[in-house]
Amino acid sequence: MEGVVRSACVRLGLRGITGPLQSRSFQHDFVPRDPNAKPKRYKYPAFYDPYGPRPPPSDKIVRLAERIAGMPPEERAQIGPALQERLRHPKMQTISTEGMDLGPHGGAGAGSAKAEEKKAEKTAFDVKLEKFDTAAKIKVIKEVRAFTNLGLKEAKDLVEKAPVLLKQGVTKEEANDIMEKIKAAGGVAVME
Repeated sequence: MEGVVRSACVRLGLRGITGPLQSRSFQHDFVPRDPNAKPKRYKYPAFYDPYGPRPPPSDKIVRLAERIAGMPPEERAQIGPALQERLRHPKMQTISTEGMDLGPHGGAGAGSAKAEEKKAEKTAFDVKLEKFDTAAKIKVIKEVRAFTNLGLKEAKDLVEKAPVLLKQGVTKEEANDIMEKIKAAGGVAVME
């Protein structure tokens, strides 16, 4: 039986079984353009509005806008906070730009943000491992594992990258506790 199959393959050959390998039916999707045809001109709106056309504001809204425009600037500045309080909008949180490169001028309002930051006492601290004694490396790794919930390999890699940030956003008491444990294990940690 094996001889019959082998002889059939030899007679037909690979080409007879699979067909011509290099022929493809190619249908192009390029349709030649009429050279004398003018390009289509589309009408684009002056600005894009994803919600479509809106109805004009009511007379009540127009009168309110006119009253606001007629107010002195001191009273206009009080409208936003009063509406936020009345409508119970959440207060916007300030975003810390510490560690960001804001260019030579520090971005818009960098001076006021730094002055405000000096007024507010820092409540969240970062603990950074500066260095460790090579003989106490295993003890330091065990301590790092204790408060970071990392595996052995991850904690070892983290400790070997020293100086490295160990924990972010902890309270002052927790940061001092971590620093004492690292110091007892043979490492040097600092609070930032």
